[in-house]
Amino acid sequence: MRSRSALRLARLQHALAGGGTLHLSEAARLCGVSEMTIRRDVAASDGALIFLGGRLVMADNPHYAPVYDVDEQQASHFSAKRRLCERAAGFIEDGDTLFIDCGTTLLPLVGLLAEYRELTVATYALNVANAVSRLPDVRLVLLGGLYYPASQSFGSDDMASSIRRLGINRAFLSAAGVHAERGVSCFHFHEVAPKQAAIACAAQRLLVIDESKIGQIRPAYFARLDDFDVVITDGDKGLSTESGGPKIVAA
Repeated sequence: MRSRSALRLARLQHALAGGGTLHLSEAARLCGVSEMTIRRDVAASDGALIFLGGRLVMADNPHYAPVYDVDEQQASHFSAKRRLCERAAGFIEDGDTLFIDCGTTLLPLVGLLAEYRELTVATYALNVANAVSRLPDVRLVLLGGLYYPASQSFGSDDMASSIRRLGINRAFLSAAGVHAERGVSCFHFHEVAPKQAAIACAAQRLLVIDESKIGQIRPAYFARLDDFDVVITDGDKGLSTESGGPKIVAA
């Protein structure tokens, strides 16, 4: 017997099958539940539906998939992201210089840094930088440039060279899509250069993703799966574990 949440999600996907959008209030009326229930259903789902500015769309709709709003993603799969970051923190050592990517997946990691000594965090994400700035004993390197509100991150032509001048022990990367054959991708093209620079110069490269990202392909490709040393995830279905590939760590 399918759960009520699954039935509601199926009804919403059917309503959106022809394209277009569905306002949150319309979705709630269609399913006969509250707007909060719809938000919870979508947050706990497999990622087939996403919120864009208060409207539901199919994640694979080519007219809307390239759009990403970090505020809409904040509550999505939060418990899973917390577990992923707890596993990721286990790789950190005192004295490390860390690169922490933009988005919401890695934000819980910042709250776990207080137990380490003499850390430096480099980031181009404003939400990450704000969280790190509240930690008195962690040095912050904010990589600046033009601000992109949708992802709360910065981009500039010389950001990659700034990253390459840093001695990064561990780079923690996030992604919006991870596909065994088509590689690792994100929504925004300005993120490609800093991600690739961090991957190129870090001593250890760690990709942190919840299972909703697996099998997805997003507009901005930035790496092969085997460019990473470690993949931390709560669902490794479809990820290659062949010899020479990354180590898969389950959360």
